[in-house]
Amino acid sequence: MRALTGGIAAASLPMWARYTQAQSAAPIRIGFQQHRTGIGAAYGRWYGRATEAAVQLINEGGGINGRPVEIVAEDDGTDPKRGAEVVEKFANQHKVDVGFGTLFSHVVIGSAPRAGELKLPYFVVSEGTHVSSGMLNRYTLQPGITDVRSQVISMAPFITETLGKKVTMIFPDYGFGYDHRDALGPAIEAQGGEILERIAIPPTETSFTRYFPRIPRDTEVLYHVMVGPGVLTFVKELGEFFGGQGPELFGFIDSLEAVAIDSPGLEFLEGSHFWEGMCRHAQPDDSEHAAAYRAAVGVDDRGAALSDARDVSTYGHMFGCWETLHVIKAGMEAAGYAGPQDRAALIEAVEAMEDMPESLAHPQGAKRFNGRTHQVFGHQNISRVEGGRLIRVHRTSIEDTLYPDMVDYTTQPF
Repeated sequence: MRALTGGIAAASLPMWARYTQAQSAAPIRIGFQQHRTGIGAAYGRWYGRATEAAVQLINEGGGINGRPVEIVAEDDGTDPKRGAEVVEKFANQHKVDVGFGTLFSHVVIGSAPRAGELKLPYFVVSEGTHVSSGMLNRYTLQPGITDVRSQVISMAPFITETLGKKVTMIFPDYGFGYDHRDALGPAIEAQGGEILERIAIPPTETSFTRYFPRIPRDTEVLYHVMVGPGVLTFVKELGEFFGGQGPELFGFIDSLEAVAIDSPGLEFLEGSHFWEGMCRHAQPDDSEHAAAYRAAVGVDDRGAALSDARDVSTYGHMFGCWETLHVIKAGMEAAGYAGPQDRAALIEAVEAMEDMPESLAHPQGAKRFNGRTHQVFGHQNISRVEGGRLIRVHRTSIEDTLYPDMVDYTTQPF
């Protein structure tokens, strides 16, 4: 897929001239299913900022097929039932061209069936393995962010070789957490390790200390991934429980998204490791595309808003919105998309994509899309906390993240 070009030249033109080649002056309307409230609100806020920045860049470059892009946002409350209602509202009331942006897996699972029934292309930015597992439908795609299974299988060798082979898991008690639960065990066992205990915690929990006594004494690595408004409490209580004497910690950055790494009480994280989709703290070898993206979304070199250093981003995930919007752009242009009658052609155009080179459209890094499973694969990062900063110490290859197909959506009728 080609990189985004022409933005600077187009931006110098008056607004009316940027879209004069379009067959229609009507905007491309993208329904943004946003977690404005509920346990996903922090993600929803930053998904919104990344979306706005991407749309601004796309529109400055002439839009999609010469038409401006318009975002129609609706709050789903991070709730599956409301999610399905939002999808229906997009299709029947707002008359959007595609739906986009859903993060939390239980909302995706609750919403995707309705998108399929309404024949509305539904581009999710979730990480859940529910897309590639085959449990959804041909109208649901995840082309801008990798899934948990690919992340976990590429992390497992580092965990067992560097940190230890006896692993205890702490994960949220719903679909996203179950993807971790189900993928990590086989991945660790394949490296000669074992899972000693699996501890599921409700994502709405506000205190976590009562769960920690379940961690076996011979645990060498505590693998943690937690989400929601209680994440700062979670990591603080984890430190208080172990008093700096516990097992090695390997966390997914979800446990610290929207939380400053140098917050009081988090000193115990020094020397621990985190998975990051895109590194929150700027790295010395960041590409020019990564730097341009960081500036465009208004984030400083520590991952906080330029306007407020206390407003920490969900940087490990929100790039998926930026990249997915550019995939939608490329797919619509390849399909000659003119309206809802071309939705099937759009999906087929995206299914035909394969290699996505690192570019301004893909600042997180190069990716490979599997059109059969509707899932993208890309590089993963492991960072170590050093002096209050997240320093990348390992980056996987795309090949490290691949796994056998579980579905072929291209065989399903539209």
